[in-house]
Amino acid sequence: MAILPILVAPHPVLKTKCKPVDEVTPELAKLMDDMLETMYDAPGIGLAAPQVGVSKRILVIDVARQDEDPQPLKMANPEIIWESEELGVYEEGCLSFPEQYAEVQRPARVKVRYLDQNNEAQELDADGLLATCIQHEMDHLEGIVFVDHLSTLKRNMILRKMKKALKQKAA
Repeated sequence: MAILPILVAPHPVLKTKCKPVDEVTPELAKLMDDMLETMYDAPGIGLAAPQVGVSKRILVIDVARQDEDPQPLKMANPEIIWESEELGVYEEGCLSFPEQYAEVQRPARVKVRYLDQNNEAQELDADGLLATCIQHEMDHLEGIVFVDHLSTLKRNMILRKMKKALKQKAA
């Protein structure tokens, strides 16, 4: 397994809609493993393929607490097949937006269908943090980042901070 570089906003790949995978090949299963290792190293609870420069519909998630055993999820071609009318609000962050956080409102519960690392079709009912994380990572597959859910004022403030940090890093 390998630690992959994580793209930071405003990288253009983060705004690209990803292509579905035909099947989870051994190469894509290895990418999932590498993404999971990268996410744990960051540390984070979710990572989508475009965040590591791959425009494919793949994501990994693990919302287990530090005192719990890991519960990794590896998903290819995830699709939400049901979402609750009830909404939940979580303070979200993103590995592509280091040190930036904001409250985002999303459906509180979802049912998602996907292919696992063994190319098997799966369905999962999720609520709370897991539901939020799945939706956040699925947004990445559509070229949507969490700041796109914020007011123009909040979004622009975060984007200005990101551009300033990139300039400082380059200097």
